Amino acid sequence: MEPMSDQPARWSRATVYPDMWVGPDDDPRNSEGVSPDGELATLEDFLTNYRITLRMKCEGLDAEQLSRRSVPPSSMSLLGLLRHLAETERDWRNWISDAEPLPKLYDEHDGDFDGAVAEQTEVDAAYAALAREQAATDAALAEHPDLSERLGKDGIAVRELLVHRIEEYARHCGHADLLRERIDGRVGQ
Repeated sequence: MEPMSDQPARWSRATVYPDMWVGPDDDPRNSEGVSPDGELATLEDFLTNYRITLRMKCEGLDAEQLSRRSVPPSSMSLLGLLRHLAETERDWRNWISDAEPLPKLYDEHDGDFDGAVAEQTEVDAAYAALAREQAATDAALAEHPDLSERLGKDGIAVRELLVHRIEEYARHCGHADLLRERIDGRVGQ
């Protein structure tokens, strides 16, 4: 008889490829068919798919699971990632604006992670903040379709900002992979 373990067993919902999160027919990301035409559409497609991936990694978890920390001394959690990316989206708007900076969503240093507590109201607020901040940043950038245009006080190129957004979501999707596997053993792309 094997000893009991508090470590979750690895599993996936995929039916075709066991290393996938879900089967190809259930994957909401644009992974089949013709890819978008043009650089801007390609960058936006990658960003959209990483955003969807992050949400997929959070699906089906309750407030306690979403707020569960990775390993000490890290304060990282899936809920913290949602809050952090909302804060980051807001900060990106500050980069491209000549106006006074928007205030932080989570005041203190690391408030996005430290304030990620196991309460459903916090989960709901994090999802709402992320959707709101993503939409606002998307709308601000939609006014600047020229990828070479330089914006804000520091003159950041639209292309650079879009690539940085993709990089930020991709990096945190990697964190989300590990966090989710630690919570319930679910694995996949």
